[in-house]
Amino acid sequence: MTQISFFFIFSMVGGLFSMVTLSLQRKHLLSCLLSLEAMTLTLFIFLLSESSSQSFESFTALILITLAACEASLGLAILVSLIRTHGNDYVYNYNLQKC
Repeated sequence: MTQISFFFIFSMVGGLFSMVTLSLQRKHLLSCLLSLEAMTLTLFIFLLSESSSQSFESFTALILITLAACEASLGLAILVSLIRTHGNDYVYNYNLQKC
């Protein structure tokens, strides 16, 4: 019988909550970026819990956290540029035909 760790349950619940948040609060771009960041962090916690229970190398977790930092900085740069050009961060104001 396998033992389920606390971090595994925490990552599953956190991933579920971040997906629900992404699907319910799509009004602002910043809340979308924050829920995507929460998904990345719960994936990181899940990867660490699985690698510690199965004695894998944790280099993949380091790569994932590096990519998460790059994703966060890129998302904030896009948010700043959109606010400078459009004046707000409402998602429903963006239309591809205007660009």
